[in-house]
Amino acid sequence: MKKIAIQGIAGSFHEDAARRYFEEEIEVIECTSFRKVCELVDADKVDFAVMAIENSIAGILLNNYGLIRDYYLRIVGEIYIHIQMNLMALPGVKKKDIKEIYSHPVSFQQCNEYLENYFPNVKTKELGDNARVAKLIAEEKITYAAAISNVRSAELYGLEILERGIESNKKNYTRFLILSKQGNSTKGTNKASICFEVGHFYGALARVLNIFAKNQINMAKIQSVPIIGKPNEYTIHVDIEWDSLENYEHAIHQVLKSVSSLSILGEYVRGKVAIQNQ
Repeated sequence: MKKIAIQGIAGSFHEDAARRYFEEEIEVIECTSFRKVCELVDADKVDFAVMAIENSIAGILLNNYGLIRDYYLRIVGEIYIHIQMNLMALPGVKKKDIKEIYSHPVSFQQCNEYLENYFPNVKTKELGDNARVAKLIAEEKITYAAAISNVRSAELYGLEILERGIESNKKNYTRFLILSKQGNSTKGTNKASICFEVGHFYGALARVLNIFAKNQINMAKIQSVPIIGKPNEYTIHVDIEWDSLENYEHAIHQVLKSVSSLSILGEYVRGKVAIQNQ
């Protein structure tokens, strides 16, 4: 049975992503931080890790790119999970009973319109990830509070969903990366995550981007990440997709001649974005 490290606990979106991606019986290893997740992979204590990298509302988790590079991990897959937020409480608790709402800060950001409209005077508390606050309410039998979390948390911890889909953007998703110590074979892949640095001269970045365009390589994302200790210097992270493996390999060889450094963080099969209710 595969061991999969996640940040968070059972019922979290990370666990949901892990189970959906592997589609088999897995052992989920709960971690308190993304760094701990990477440490377990690095120490060969787990087979893979699942790590959130970006959300369509909250944006990109820049620190996680640094962790992937620091631990020399490889991206071997990705999965997009539709993020549906739900208001839940102990069975029997009504909306009028709610004095406090617990969740993760990003979840509050995603549900701010609902909270302003229906719970303007209720105190919100950032007490951890979504699954953890659901578990807290269940274990301590808190009857004056509700949690914002996903359906699996309600099922696992015996909470009743008071309202489904309270997120402001109904097409909200989080992209999760599947990480390992060993990368995939390039054959059979159609997406890669790479990072590189270019010199400080006119057109340096454009030259690299034009290489991808000329080789019919689609840039799904481009992101600059500040280099710690080097003011005004950045690592450029790019996700690229291709139909022809030959074009990709040719482009990479050309890019090597135009950058000061290049790292391929992983080559894998691109995931599908499927928006559907949980």
